[in-house]
Amino acid sequence: MQSKDGFSVIKILAAGTAAFAMISLAIMPDAMAAAGEPGHGHGNSSGGHMKMDGGQHGGGHHGNMGSIGEPGKAAEVTRTITVMMKDNFYEPETISVKSGETIRFKVINKGEALHEFGLGTASMHKAHQKEMAVMMEHGMIEVDRINHDRMKMDHGGGHSMKHDDPNSILLEPGKSGEIIWKFTQKTKLEFACNIPGHYESGMMGPVNFK
Repeated sequence: MQSKDGFSVIKILAAGTAAFAMISLAIMPDAMAAAGEPGHGHGNSSGGHMKMDGGQHGGGHHGNMGSIGEPGKAAEVTRTITVMMKDNFYEPETISVKSGETIRFKVINKGEALHEFGLGTASMHKAHQKEMAVMMEHGMIEVDRINHDRMKMDHGGGHSMKHDDPNSILLEPGKSGEIIWKFTQKTKLEFACNIPGHYESGMMGPVNFK
Protein backbone atom coordinates (compact mmCIF):
# COMPACT_ATOMS: atom_id res chain seq x y z
CA MET A 1 0.00 0.00 0.00
CA GLN A 2 1.35 3.44 -0.91
CA SER A 3 1.01 6.64 1.07
CA LYS A 4 0.05 9.92 -0.55
CA ASP A 5 3.67 11.01 -1.05
CA GLY A 6 4.83 7.62 -2.33
CA PHE A 7 6.29 6.22 0.87
CA SER A 8 5.37 2.64 1.63
CA VAL A 9 3.78 1.77 4.96
CA ILE A 10 6.99 -0.06 5.90
CA LYS A 11 9.07 3.05 5.29
CA ILE A 12 6.65 5.19 7.27
CA LEU A 13 6.66 2.79 10.20
CA ALA A 14 10.48 2.63 10.10
CA ALA A 15 10.60 6.42 10.21
CA GLY A 16 8.10 6.40 13.05
CA THR A 17 10.24 3.93 15.02
CA ALA A 18 13.30 6.12 14.60
CA ALA A 19 11.36 9.22 15.63
CA PHE A 20 9.97 7.38 18.64
CA ALA A 21 13.47 6.44 19.76
CA MET A 22 14.62 10.07 19.57
CA ILE A 23 11.50 11.37 21.32
CA SER A 24 11.85 8.79 24.08
CA LEU A 25 15.47 9.70 24.79
CA ALA A 26 14.68 13.40 24.83
CA ILE A 27 11.51 13.50 26.92
CA MET A 28 11.11 10.25 28.84
CA PRO A 29 11.79 11.72 32.32
CA ASP A 30 9.15 14.45 31.94
CA ALA A 31 6.66 12.10 30.28
CA MET A 32 7.08 9.46 32.97
CA ALA A 33 6.38 12.10 35.60
CA ALA A 34 3.19 13.04 33.75
CA ALA A 35 2.17 9.39 33.61
CA GLY A 36 2.10 9.26 37.40
CA GLU A 37 -0.18 12.22 37.92
CA PRO A 38 -3.66 11.54 39.32
CA GLY A 39 -6.44 11.32 36.77
CA HIS A 40 -4.06 11.05 33.80
CA GLY A 41 -6.22 9.73 31.01
CA HIS A 42 -5.90 7.91 27.67
CA GLY A 43 -8.28 5.01 26.17
CA ASN A 44 -11.77 3.84 25.02
CA SER A 45 -13.81 1.02 23.31
CA SER A 46 -12.98 0.49 19.60
CA GLY A 47 -10.94 3.64 19.74
CA GLY A 48 -10.21 6.19 22.42
CA HIS A 49 -10.20 9.87 23.22
CA MET A 50 -7.11 11.58 24.53
CA LYS A 51 -6.33 14.02 27.30
CA MET A 52 -4.49 16.71 25.35
CA ASP A 53 -4.58 19.78 27.55
CA GLY A 54 -1.04 21.09 27.36
CA GLY A 55 0.15 19.27 30.45
CA GLN A 56 -2.69 19.65 32.98
CA HIS A 57 -3.83 16.11 33.77
CA GLY A 58 -5.04 16.03 37.34
CA GLY A 59 -8.57 15.54 38.62
CA GLY A 60 -10.35 16.13 35.33
CA HIS A 61 -9.07 19.69 34.90
CA HIS A 62 -8.48 20.61 31.28
CA GLY A 63 -5.78 23.27 31.62
CA ASN A 64 -6.04 25.51 28.54
CA MET A 65 -8.63 23.26 26.83
CA GLY A 66 -11.16 26.10 26.91
CA SER A 67 -8.99 28.09 24.52
CA ILE A 68 -9.66 25.58 21.73
CA GLY A 69 -13.38 25.14 22.37
CA GLU A 70 -15.46 22.58 24.24
CA PRO A 71 -17.24 19.24 23.77
CA GLY A 72 -20.33 19.86 21.66
CA LYS A 73 -23.90 18.65 22.10
CA ALA A 74 -25.45 16.42 19.44
CA ALA A 75 -28.57 18.60 19.34
CA GLU A 76 -26.44 21.63 18.42
CA VAL A 77 -24.51 20.05 15.52
CA THR A 78 -24.73 22.27 12.44
CA ARG A 79 -22.88 19.99 10.04
CA THR A 80 -20.83 16.80 9.76
CA ILE A 81 -17.29 16.53 8.38
CA THR A 82 -16.02 13.09 7.37
CA VAL A 83 -12.29 12.64 7.98
CA MET A 84 -10.40 9.74 6.39
CA MET A 85 -7.13 8.73 8.08
CA LYS A 86 -4.60 6.98 5.87
CA ASP A 87 -0.87 6.18 6.01
CA ASN A 88 0.18 8.92 6.83
CA PHE A 89 -2.22 11.69 5.83
CA TYR A 90 -5.77 12.94 6.21
CA GLU A 91 -8.55 13.58 3.75
CA PRO A 92 -9.41 16.44 3.78
CA GLU A 93 -6.03 18.09 4.23
CA THR A 94 -7.52 21.22 5.80
CA ILE A 95 -10.70 21.96 7.77
CA SER A 96 -12.65 25.23 7.79
CA VAL A 97 -14.95 26.20 10.66
CA LYS A 98 -16.81 29.22 12.00
CA SER A 99 -16.53 30.63 15.50
CA GLY A 100 -19.43 29.29 17.57
CA GLU A 101 -20.06 26.36 15.23
CA THR A 102 -20.63 22.82 16.55
CA ILE A 103 -19.33 20.12 14.21
CA ARG A 104 -19.59 16.34 14.21
CA PHE A 105 -16.37 14.81 12.92
CA LYS A 106 -16.96 11.32 11.55
CA VAL A 107 -13.49 9.75 11.61
CA ILE A 108 -12.60 6.59 9.67
CA ASN A 109 -9.21 4.85 9.73
CA LYS A 110 -8.58 3.63 6.17
CA GLY A 111 -4.90 2.97 6.81
CA GLU A 112 -2.99 -0.13 7.87
CA ALA A 113 -1.62 1.48 11.04
CA LEU A 114 -3.11 2.85 14.27
CA HIS A 115 -4.00 6.53 13.81
CA GLU A 116 -5.32 9.45 15.82
CA PHE A 117 -7.41 12.51 15.01
CA GLY A 118 -6.88 15.21 17.61
CA LEU A 119 -7.78 18.89 17.80
CA GLY A 120 -5.37 21.24 19.56
CA THR A 121 -2.75 23.93 19.34
CA ALA A 122 0.78 23.13 18.15
CA SER A 123 2.02 23.21 21.75
CA MET A 124 -0.73 20.84 22.87
CA HIS A 125 0.20 18.38 20.15
CA LYS A 126 3.86 18.62 21.11
CA ALA A 127 3.03 17.82 24.74
CA HIS A 128 0.81 14.91 23.74
CA GLN A 129 3.53 13.44 21.53
CA LYS A 130 5.53 12.86 24.73
CA GLU A 131 2.61 11.01 26.28
CA MET A 132 2.11 8.88 23.19
CA ALA A 133 5.81 7.97 23.25
CA VAL A 134 5.36 6.72 26.81
CA MET A 135 2.29 4.75 25.78
CA MET A 136 4.25 3.04 23.01
CA GLU A 137 7.18 2.41 25.35
CA HIS A 138 4.81 0.65 27.77
CA GLY A 139 3.14 -1.36 25.01
CA MET A 140 -0.23 0.34 25.45
CA ILE A 141 -0.27 1.21 21.77
CA GLU A 142 1.38 -0.77 19.00
CA VAL A 143 1.91 -0.18 15.30
CA ASP A 144 -1.59 -1.28 14.36
CA ARG A 145 -3.53 -1.83 17.58
CA ILE A 146 -4.47 -0.60 21.05
CA ASN A 147 -3.49 -2.97 23.85
CA HIS A 148 -6.49 -2.46 26.14
CA ASP A 149 -5.13 -4.80 28.81
CA ARG A 150 -1.94 -2.74 29.14
CA MET A 151 -4.03 0.44 29.20
CA LYS A 152 -5.63 -0.81 32.42
CA MET A 153 -2.34 -1.74 34.11
CA ASP A 154 -0.62 0.27 36.83
CA HIS A 155 2.17 2.22 35.17
CA GLY A 156 3.57 3.76 38.32
CA GLY A 157 2.18 5.35 41.48
CA GLY A 158 -1.05 3.38 41.27
CA HIS A 159 -2.18 5.19 38.10
CA SER A 160 -3.15 3.84 34.69
CA MET A 161 -3.04 5.75 31.42
CA LYS A 162 -6.04 6.08 29.13
CA HIS A 163 -6.95 7.90 25.93
CA ASP A 164 -10.25 9.42 26.92
CA ASP A 165 -10.66 13.14 26.24
CA PRO A 166 -13.33 14.45 23.86
CA ASN A 167 -11.02 16.46 21.57
CA SER A 168 -9.38 13.38 20.05
CA ILE A 169 -9.98 9.81 18.96
CA LEU A 170 -7.55 6.92 18.47
CA LEU A 171 -8.61 4.26 15.96
CA GLU A 172 -7.30 0.91 14.83
CA PRO A 173 -7.31 0.04 11.09
CA GLY A 174 -10.84 -0.33 9.76
CA LYS A 175 -12.42 1.32 12.81
CA SER A 176 -14.49 4.50 12.89
CA GLY A 177 -15.79 6.88 15.51
CA GLU A 178 -16.84 10.48 16.02
CA ILE A 179 -16.05 13.68 17.88
CA ILE A 180 -18.57 16.48 18.44
CA TRP A 181 -16.76 19.74 19.05
CA LYS A 182 -17.87 23.34 19.52
CA PHE A 183 -15.39 25.95 18.28
CA THR A 184 -16.14 28.73 20.76
CA GLN A 185 -13.57 31.24 19.55
CA LYS A 186 -11.02 31.88 16.82
CA THR A 187 -7.63 30.42 17.65
CA LYS A 188 -4.75 28.80 15.78
CA LEU A 189 -5.57 25.08 15.73
CA GLU A 190 -4.30 21.94 14.07
CA PHE A 191 -5.74 18.46 13.70
CA ALA A 192 -3.02 15.85 14.01
CA CYS A 193 -1.92 12.32 14.77
CA ASN A 194 0.56 12.23 17.66
CA ILE A 195 1.61 8.59 17.45
CA PRO A 196 5.44 8.62 17.30
CA GLY A 197 6.62 9.53 13.82
CA HIS A 198 3.21 10.29 12.31
CA TYR A 199 3.12 14.06 12.91
CA GLU A 200 6.70 14.28 11.63
CA SER A 201 5.66 12.38 8.49
CA GLY A 202 3.08 15.07 7.73
CA MET A 203 -0.05 13.69 9.39
CA MET A 204 -1.41 17.05 10.44
CA GLY A 205 -3.38 19.92 8.98
CA PRO A 206 -4.69 23.39 9.86
CA VAL A 207 -8.12 24.29 11.19
CA ASN A 208 -9.00 27.53 9.44
CA PHE A 209 -11.64 29.93 10.78
CA LYS A 210 -13.81 31.55 8.12
